[in-house]
Amino acid sequence: MAFKKPYNSENSRQSDIVPLKDGIAALLRAYRLQGKLDEVTVVASWERVMGKAVAMKTQQVYVSNSKLFVRLSSAPLKHELFMAKTQVLANLNAEVGSEVIKEVIFL
Repeated sequence: MAFKKPYNSENSRQSDIVPLKDGIAALLRAYRLQGKLDEVTVVASWERVMGKAVAMKTQQVYVSNSKLFVRLSSAPLKHELFMAKTQVLANLNAEVGSEVIKEVIFL
């Protein structure tokens, strides 16, 4: 005589359990917020990627239409970063893990 396991309501919901990371990713996709979150991440990581010396001379950083605008208070630094624009772009996109920024404009 085989005994049937008692019904356990906790186990019946195992198939509905989704890891939090996957749930948040699905939410960001559903509301189309991933792009905006990536843009905010780029702006927030400016100091970490570029260093404290560059961050101290930075007055404003913002993203508009996949372009990163950076206002600097130092003309020599602006010129130096302009010459290394492709490297700056690559470093920022690598920080986010996707191609969020297509162009960097120094003001």
